[in-house]
Amino acid sequence: MTRKVRIGIVGLGFGAEFIPIYQAHPHAELVAVCQRTEGSLHQIADHFGIPGRHTSIESMLADPDIDAIHINTPIAAHADHSIAALEAGKHVACTVPMATSLADCARIVQAQQDSGKSYMMMETAVYTREFLYAKDLRDSGALGPIQFLRGAHMQEMAGWPDYWLDLPPMHYATHAVAPLLALAEREAGSVRCLGSGRVRHAADRGGPPFAVETALFRLRDSDLAMEVTRSLFDVAREYVESFDVYGERMSYEWQQIEREQPVVFTGEDGKRVEMPDYADRLPEPIREYTTRGVYDATMNTHLSFKQGGGHGGSHPHLAHEFVSAIIEGRAPFPDASAAANWTSAGICAHESAMRGGDEIALPEFGRA
Repeated sequence: MTRKVRIGIVGLGFGAEFIPIYQAHPHAELVAVCQRTEGSLHQIADHFGIPGRHTSIESMLADPDIDAIHINTPIAAHADHSIAALEAGKHVACTVPMATSLADCARIVQAQQDSGKSYMMMETAVYTREFLYAKDLRDSGALGPIQFLRGAHMQEMAGWPDYWLDLPPMHYATHAVAPLLALAEREAGSVRCLGSGRVRHAADRGGPPFAVETALFRLRDSDLAMEVTRSLFDVAREYVESFDVYGERMSYEWQQIEREQPVVFTGEDGKRVEMPDYADRLPEPIREYTTRGVYDATMNTHLSFKQGGGHGGSHPHLAHEFVSAIIEGRAPFPDASAAANWTSAGICAHESAMRGGDEIALPEFGRA
């Protein structure tokens, strides 16, 4: 592909965070946005000077001049929207999670293989400064053989859309699962999970009863295990998306509170380390977006960006990977098969919790 990748963004809440990143990327052109609410659509499109405007994803997918779709719609729509875009011949980037059922994960993998187009789950946790630092430790051999991994995502979802009230904690677990599996370079193979505590609103609404779900995974074709804990409501804790990785020679542990720094242990000696920014790994025009949001004083920053501390500078890295993979004709990271494993890890973990901790084997999603 010699011309720029022509991109449309669907969903302009969190999705608007990516608008000027694509606009500034040297190999991308943001040509259209889609939002159901027409007033909000025109406000954002006017603000950023975007010509193409749609109030339905169907009309956007019918545009032959759009090469790729970045989906930021509510969780329940991710599967249908991703499949529709792939079947329309568009490359797809989709915010997490991939889907909420194993069947839908398999449908997306099949749609990607049938279409030959790229599918990338836009998992912020594998492009943060912290992940890139730990990955460098692994790649340099400094960690030595990895012995164990642990992750947690604890977040109070009060004030978010009501559909979060009915979401099992582990159905949105990829921020904790993904960095562990990516560092181990393995897939999750099986899981045992326990639910703990009670969510107050479950008594009135029904749905997932547990305040916390915590899981122990066996990794496929590996001697490694990993632990993941997830909560959404009624747990007193500062927002955290954390991972720890324990190696034979060196280990990395996430900080307890956000204003601190992570700790690296060499043997039994630990020290806090300041994270590099890694903006130098990006094209110069988008480097600034590792350290600031895209909104200015006239627009409100999305709650996920504020709670997540800017997602560790990951947004321009995600956009760059998506665009680069399309241009280079290769699979993005994570591709559809990896995304399906990372997502199904949480789906199977919740099933295990509902069955009192029974071991559940994860399905395998083959690559084309």
